Amino acid sequence: MLKEIQYLDWNNSNEILKKAYKAKLFVLIIGPKGTGKTSLVRDFAENMNMNLESINFSLRTRESHLIGTKTLTNGTVSFEEGLLIKSMKESSMLYLDEINAAEADVLLRLDEALDDRRQIVLKESTGEIVKAKEGWFVIATINPLTHSGTKELPPQLLSRFPVRIRLEYPPENIELEIVKKHVSGNHDSEIIQAIKLANVLRQAAAVEELFYSPSLRETIAFGKLLDEGMTPKKAADIVFGNVYTQWGNIEYQKVSDIITSMFGN
Repeated sequence: MLKEIQYLDWNNSNEILKKAYKAKLFVLIIGPKGTGKTSLVRDFAENMNMNLESINFSLRTRESHLIGTKTLTNGTVSFEEGLLIKSMKESSMLYLDEINAAEADVLLRLDEALDDRRQIVLKESTGEIVKAKEGWFVIATINPLTHSGTKELPPQLLSRFPVRIRLEYPPENIELEIVKKHVSGNHDSEIIQAIKLANVLRQAAAVEELFYSPSLRETIAFGKLLDEGMTPKKAADIVFGNVYTQWGNIEYQKVSDIITSMFGN
């Protein structure tokens, strides 16, 4: 049975979310992949004892996923509500993950629901006006524009989220604490070295010297492989190095040399 991992709120984001909820302000969390954005939202929903509805946006996300679709069952036409409508009616927390990967028509319908009236017209069905129940709360996340598939959000939609939390990779000592929550063995020195490696690669990616920036998931995976008896050098190669082969041997060799300099042959 997997143990439940408690979220480490290292920059006090939960408190900001709580104040935003009480002030009836929607929240935007900005940061690269793998910095714990989704974990933060889930932890907050659990702390507030609120039901959580989640939509992960991509180019394939359609209005129907938000609003709903007409269905025909035994000759009877009915309307199956989408997650946006469901959360508005039930006053559940709505999590819009990677919202800046959505298409313009999807964002347009979303914008309609997020303005100060908190309502939307069901033009797909009866034309009913759905007004969100008191306590409806929305949190969205976006990845930086350097991430594949992302695009700039329209200013009017950005304004719907006046509370903005910037979630970056944590300091090395905090990242160590986070990784240790997921591993059972005592590998502090090796994990610290892996975190230093991750930060070197992150900094290189930030200035476009490399194509990929490793996330917290990678440092956690490194620690878990150590738990299984793998050597630090082998774990570093597998977790941090091999992914760069998709950009060619030169890119891979650059990272492989960094790993060898830090972990030996």
